[in-house]
Amino acid sequence: MNAEANAALTLAPRSGKDALKNEPDMEVKASPTLADADSESFVAEALEDLVNCHIPFLLAGTFAVSAYTGISRPTKDLDIFCRAGDYARILAHFKEKGYEIEVEDDRWLGKVKKGRHFFDVIFAGSNGTMPIGDTWFENARQIEMNGHKVRIIAPTELVWSKCFVQLRHRYDGGDIVHVILRAHDQIDWQRLLNHMEVHWEVLLIHLLNFRWIYPTERDKVPDWLLDELLDRLKAQRELPLPQMKICRGRMFSRVDFEIDVKEWGFADVGGEGELREGVKEEMAQGGPA
Repeated sequence: MNAEANAALTLAPRSGKDALKNEPDMEVKASPTLADADSESFVAEALEDLVNCHIPFLLAGTFAVSAYTGISRPTKDLDIFCRAGDYARILAHFKEKGYEIEVEDDRWLGKVKKGRHFFDVIFAGSNGTMPIGDTWFENARQIEMNGHKVRIIAPTELVWSKCFVQLRHRYDGGDIVHVILRAHDQIDWQRLLNHMEVHWEVLLIHLLNFRWIYPTERDKVPDWLLDELLDRLKAQRELPLPQMKICRGRMFSRVDFEIDVKEWGFADVGGEGELREGVKEEMAQGGPA
């Protein structure tokens, strides 16, 4: 970043649960690289405008991965997380400042643009599993960026935010195992399990992935967590098969699992599909369905 972009700004005082913490900034292990000077200028200007609007936000995405892991890689934009009630306010603020704004998907995503540059304003997961609320801010870390004190997403929520990003053209599993490797001692494992309570199998998948990738680092994940998840799996295996054919793959990628819903009779997320083969016969015979 250039010297002008690094100029310090005096922040207006904050109070209550949204106040920036009066404590030393977290040490950032690395920062991502931006494509060119124009990108650096855009990020610096956008960050200053974000700070000036005094609406609580969290820095996430590649900037957070770099901060916790030490991996520096190219990025083209910012990922800004906020509460659902604040995303429209943030977009309105930037519209007044002369930026273009878009509501790409009212369920989770808005965009702020200037020319070819943009940043995302995210307030939930694309599949509805990840509403951003007070807990995210209460557990956030604090860093200095371009002379401003800003909140950065905690590693616990960073892992959660990436667990369902599994598309044909984008997979964030690598980010997850790197965050576990480099910031395992900063992850609140009980809170992560609480976040993923309904989708505990997805958490188990990522933990097994970590164990396979780093056999010498298996102790970075607490034994009690793996025991709990494997016990759930054991109990689940004793249950009869579900009656409704569902494809939760749509929570990973709506495109990659489209055929399952449109042609193969599986229920979409939140919808209904066909009963699996044999269920009607089992029910008619009074047997377990």
